[in-house]
Amino acid sequence: MTDHTMKAFDTDLQDLSRMVAEMGGLAEKQVADAVDALAKRDTTLAQRVTAADANIDALQREIEEKSVLTIARRQPMAVDLREVVGALRLANDLERIGDLAKNIAKRVIALNGEFPPPKLIRGVDHMSDLLLGQLKTVLDAYARRDITKAMAVWRGDEEIDAVCTSVFRELLTYMMEDPRNITFCIHLLFCAKNIERMGDHATNIAETVHYIIEGRPIADQRPKGDTTSFSALRAAGDK
Repeated sequence: MTDHTMKAFDTDLQDLSRMVAEMGGLAEKQVADAVDALAKRDTTLAQRVTAADANIDALQREIEEKSVLTIARRQPMAVDLREVVGALRLANDLERIGDLAKNIAKRVIALNGEFPPPKLIRGVDHMSDLLLGQLKTVLDAYARRDITKAMAVWRGDEEIDAVCTSVFRELLTYMMEDPRNITFCIHLLFCAKNIERMGDHATNIAETVHYIIEGRPIADQRPKGDTTSFSALRAAGDK
């Protein structure tokens, strides 16, 4: 590459990193607002979350277009190509996190302000706190190209899975104790699974950061701690 081309390519990479960072910030806010709406029974906030998902989708399209143009114009190789491919991967995972947050918000709207005792939501609140911590750390790992932080998030997914299992069992107990809790608890089960899946996407991002830096995938098997039978909920939650 000539000096001019190299500077133009550096600008392209900086633009991609900036857009990914912006998208990450929006995704974090979506998750926090969705869970806040659930905890506070705030349908107005939930509606704002569903509407704001369009902003994340628009950024994903911008990142895709910018990445394709960068590859076509610059024909990057090695670590430069990994940077572009990594931005594409992150955009995809962040878009899915935004969709899952929107799904939680939709359940708040469906409940229409009818909520049982706050104790039922404590486990989901704890899961969301863990998830937001993981998401913040992994986005920082991407920004700083910090493989240590990325691997910490990759290993930490097991904790979110374990809490998801605990929440699943706890909510089943509440449903058996009082049939009036069944509708709300079923919605919470979907919310818990959505958060667990967000944790999977945060782990995907950690793997992408590792790939960008090292040029190879993580050799070890991904740790998992979710032992619940959530396959039916997963399928239904995609609708």
